[in-house]
Amino acid sequence: MGRVIGLVAYHVFKESVRDKVLYNLVLFAVLMIGASYLIGQLTAGQDVKIIKDLGLAASSVFGLFIAVFIGVGLVWKEVDRRSVYNLLVKPVRRYEFIVGKFLGLALTLAVNIAVMAAALYAVLGLMTWLQPGLGKAAVEAPVMDPQLLKAFALLYVQLLVVTSVALFFSTFSGPMLSAAFTFGLYIVGHFNADLAHFDSVVKSQAAGWLGKALYYALPNLAPFDVKAAVVHGQPVSATYVALTSGYGLLYAGAMITLAVIVFSRRDFK
Repeated sequence: MGRVIGLVAYHVFKESVRDKVLYNLVLFAVLMIGASYLIGQLTAGQDVKIIKDLGLAASSVFGLFIAVFIGVGLVWKEVDRRSVYNLLVKPVRRYEFIVGKFLGLALTLAVNIAVMAAALYAVLGLMTWLQPGLGKAAVEAPVMDPQLLKAFALLYVQLLVVTSVALFFSTFSGPMLSAAFTFGLYIVGHFNADLAHFDSVVKSQAAGWLGKALYYALPNLAPFDVKAAVVHGQPVSATYVALTSGYGLLYAGAMITLAVIVFSRRDFK
């Protein structure tokens, strides 16, 4: 079982890193992080903050594109090319196929997040080298702040949630619809907390209950965004990172379970 999942994951990872779209997105993200250095020079005294903020924002945006555009095609490509028929004839169970696909993209995302994090630290290191007195001027947070790693870690878990959602939709719809649904849930997920208090702004009790139900059913992505806290030197505790990551992994696991159920019931004959 584990060997089959590992093989599927390996092939997904190998195919993903060969994808020109993936390379373009990562390259563009790295260039954006580098460009943030030039933009930071335009605002005296705020260089480090601007570079960190733009670097984390670029990593988040392009990480999202990677998760969605590759995630929605993981299953659809196999069905469209009819290669799924050959795969399922072999001793590959459907849940192994789905879990392997997810793990392969999770590995791809991990590599790309690591590349973008290294690029941001490289830009900050270049700044420190070119401006030796910059370290003393950074009062709120050090230039090479290790807290940035916590922001990248939470970003990675958030992208795993997005990937699981994209993979779920790809089990029963085409790439365009899957991408639209995933982007929609991503946007809603950042305002999910408002649904918890929806009953206080509507008169209908049924609408209030619906808001509560959606609050628990839809992903809550706002807690994963700690960019502002990290950039302004506010502490992000290891406990917070662990609890938020735990929630994200549980939600991703639930979505993968639903994807397995839906895919297992599809008729490919």
